[in-house]
Amino acid sequence: MSTHEIEHLATCITAHAWNADRSRVAICPNNNEVHVYAKQGTSFVCEHILSEHDQVVTCIDWAPKTNRILTSSQDRNAYVWTFKDGQWKPVLVLLRINRAATHVKWSPQENKFAVATGAKLVCICFFEEEHDWWASNHIKKHKSTVLKVDWHPNNLLLATSSSDFKVRVFDAYIRKADGRSVTRPYGEVPFGEPIFEFNECSSWVHALKWSPSGNSLAYSSHDSVFCVADFSTNPPTVEKIKLRSLPLRDLLYITENSIVGVGYDCNPLLITNSGGWKFSDEMDKASTSGAAGAEATSARKLFQNKVDLGESSKSDTKLSTAHQNCISFIVPFKSVGGVVSDFSTSGLDGNVIIWHVKALEAKNKLKVL
Repeated sequence: MSTHEIEHLATCITAHAWNADRSRVAICPNNNEVHVYAKQGTSFVCEHILSEHDQVVTCIDWAPKTNRILTSSQDRNAYVWTFKDGQWKPVLVLLRINRAATHVKWSPQENKFAVATGAKLVCICFFEEEHDWWASNHIKKHKSTVLKVDWHPNNLLLATSSSDFKVRVFDAYIRKADGRSVTRPYGEVPFGEPIFEFNECSSWVHALKWSPSGNSLAYSSHDSVFCVADFSTNPPTVEKIKLRSLPLRDLLYITENSIVGVGYDCNPLLITNSGGWKFSDEMDKASTSGAAGAEATSARKLFQNKVDLGESSKSDTKLSTAHQNCISFIVPFKSVGGVVSDFSTSGLDGNVIIWHVKALEAKNKLKVL
């Protein structure tokens, strides 16, 4: 069994999302469109092009239960797409923002969603049946662009990461969406007031993710710092490690004690917890060390020719990894009970790659706890 399956679907991909049975994938080819591909045999065929946005689409999230696609864009808008009569029909979301929408995420119950923005706020959006539109309430406690959002499994808590170097946890209870008979984990916290703030990072916080149980929250920043906040204690304790890799852009728990991080190294990294969180190994080891050495020699020769002879080469250097450019998104492909057996990544090289965790364990002798 191969460790990964590569699909080259565009020149560059800024985001991707799968439907519930993984028969279709939605991608953004670094423009204002969303392309929906269907699996036909061993290849993917483009079925629909969603072109309601005016500028680059920044994020896509596909709700597995309701089969609705959520998109955000630099045009300061978000749309909820519903498949009806053979077509994807958009409904505009009333965000009321004056900067780009940077990230979107459906809540676990799919009755609301969060939109991160460059307007120093997060929109918590819910459907108003009397007006037949998606309205929003604003969380305004950020001092700079909000880069990522992620929902706690309880459907009430929302974590945000920002370019003001902080991670915050909010109570995102909405009466119209959640109803009245809801037990809130930290009591009657006013909407928009942070319950916790974490400031261990000294740079932009690119990514964050709740664990399957919701007992821990992992996040990573542009200074290659990786942290995990443990919510089994009150107040939460934070474990911080400095990675030797380039910064991580996105994170995914594959088990409660194992996290895969992706980013500028073009190689998924495994971080595990065994008496403390630590970097375990690179997950893409398809090539030999000799290939990596040849790659380094080629790069050194290219640089020397530029210095000595003024020569420049138009040919690109091929990396030894499956991804040839920054990996920007990672999402689960197959999972049962919070354990991810397969995950997919997309990057600026235009590839969507499906990784098989068990095969990676056997090939690389990785220990996934």
